[in-house]
Amino acid sequence: MRVQAPVQLRWGDLDAYNHVNNVELMRVLEEARVRVFWRSDDEGGAIDQGMALIEAEPGSETLTLVARHEVEYLAPIAYQREPLDIQLWIGRLGGASLDVSYEVYTHDGATPAARAASTIVLVDAATGAPRRIRADERQAWERYLEPPVAFSGRR
Repeated sequence: MRVQAPVQLRWGDLDAYNHVNNVELMRVLEEARVRVFWRSDDEGGAIDQGMALIEAEPGSETLTLVARHEVEYLAPIAYQREPLDIQLWIGRLGGASLDVSYEVYTHDGATPAARAASTIVLVDAATGAPRRIRADERQAWERYLEPPVAFSGRR
């Protein structure tokens, strides 16, 4: 099961070629990921409460650190007034890490303009060491488990 997270583009996201800059696309993916996975005092900000298990407040017991990103750009993304449709799912649940998969759709919604994956490591804030995914987290996240994003440009 995928979660859809609409993310509004900003005019400043464009580059000299009048499409979304590659660095800004990473910001868009970050915004979608944070809105889906992190729980905050403002529960209305989370897209899907079943995925939002990680506290995103100062003093939280768990840190979520990005260990890796991979992006495949399939088509330029021009500025649009409608939000981008970011579809997220979990491509892998490991012991202390998970892979978040993404597909980015523009307003036409026909084919993805980009695919991406991020490896997230759960870290104990007190010790700085990776911590195991808890049983309640695994149980909640397993319903979002699908095959990982399929990159077409791999060698």
